Amino acid sequence: MSSPVPVPVFVGYDPHERAAVNVLIDSLYQHSSLPLAITPIVASQLTDVFTRERNPQQSTEFSFTRFLVPYLMGYQGWAVFMDCDMLCRGDLAELWACRDDRHALMVVKHSHEPEETVKFLGAVQTRYARKNWSSLMLFNCSRCTALTPDYVNTATGLFLHRFEWLDDDAIGALPAQRWNHLIDVQEAPMLAPEQGGPLLVHWTKGGPWFRDYRHAGAALAAEWFASRDAAFRLWD
Repeated sequence: MSSPVPVPVFVGYDPHERAAVNVLIDSLYQHSSLPLAITPIVASQLTDVFTRERNPQQSTEFSFTRFLVPYLMGYQGWAVFMDCDMLCRGDLAELWACRDDRHALMVVKHSHEPEETVKFLGAVQTRYARKNWSSLMLFNCSRCTALTPDYVNTATGLFLHRFEWLDDDAIGALPAQRWNHLIDVQEAPMLAPEQGGPLLVHWTKGGPWFRDYRHAGAALAAEWFASRDAAFRLWD
């Protein structure tokens, strides 16, 4: 019997959010029924490929490196990308089962128009169409060949994050009630995962690993701290 191929999962990495990265990764493993191959995208490890200089509008180091996932996959197969400011509360197999070869990319199609002008750590809050769509992406890598390193290094942020490198009908929709729930943005009732609540929640406005945002999302902030404590528990 052949062994199952691990699901490739890429997580955006920023040195200010190391705690978030590690807790997210542990939460993915703890809930998954499938083997996972999780790769943090660390910009300093991609200097031969990613040469774009950081600009003041970037709130994280992975604002653009996320679009290198198809290249890192050799433009083959499917892969998941997610921001690090998330917590997984259920089985990623449910997301993986959403793959649809009719699409080049699958995302939760939020309608998010932020009112604030400043994000966490003083970063500028940029308003644009398809805001937060790129924070969770299911790439059909063989159909994302436009995302060469040269293109990722030179295209404008709006062209990348609004997916102007794709035809609109190539972008499929993921179930919004289950994936990429925007904490303190969406008004949807926060049900437990087994009651149909979200399996992946997202602190897009700042998460509890930042001192000034440690209560963000209230009950979900407590859930994040509980997940952190479980991940770093000392055993006798």
